[in-house]
Formats: sequence, C-alpha cells, structure tokens
Amino acid sequence: MLNWFSKFLDRASEYLAVRKGLLPLVGLFLILINFFLQFFVSGWLTESNLFLHLGLIIAIFGLMLAWAL
Repeated sequence: MLNWFSKFLDRASEYLAVRKGLLPLVGLFLILINFFLQFFVSGWLTESNLFLHLGLIIAIFGLMLAWAL
C-alpha cells in the first residue's frame, strides 16, 4: 500500500511540475461552477457552497505546490 502511494505521489509531482497552473485553474473553475449553480439549482449543494470550498482549497494547494516546485 505504501509503495503504491509513493509511486502515485512521484507520478503526480512529475506531471504537475510541468503544469504549474493546472491546479489553480481547476480551483478557479470549481469556484465559477459554484457561482453559476446558485442561480439555477437550489438544494444542499448550493446551500453548502461545496464547490466554492473545494475550489478554494485546490487553488491554494496548487499555488503552494507551484511555488515549491
């Protein structure tokens, strides 16, 4: 299990090292999805702002990872 996770992290870091802006763009896209869902869908998904929180976490993580790589 640990060997699989180590290989996954190695492949993910090699992939993201070349594409430094990918995770912040994905986070921004999720934030925009949350913004537009508020106008068309009502329910738990929009009331909890799930995509907003997920997008913010992914964008900040992507910026920190791009700075480290």
